[in-house]
Amino acid sequence: MNFDMRTEQNCASFFNPETKALVIVDSFDNREFDVRAGTLSATEFLGTINASNDDELNAKLARMTADYI
Repeated sequence: MNFDMRTEQNCASFFNPETKALVIVDSFDNREFDVRAGTLSATEFLGTINASNDDELNAKLARMTADYI
């Protein structure tokens, strides 16, 4: 899955139509990003990512969700 989230965004979702995997990311302060993964009907909390720029955020998202997408 290709992540293209920006640190200025408060939330984003990413869907892989081939695997039906869903990743949801949200943040209240644009520094800590809570990540959930699963399907359209159920997700589980994976953890929180700390990121200071877009590249760091997207790389950490890819690593954290690799087993789910």
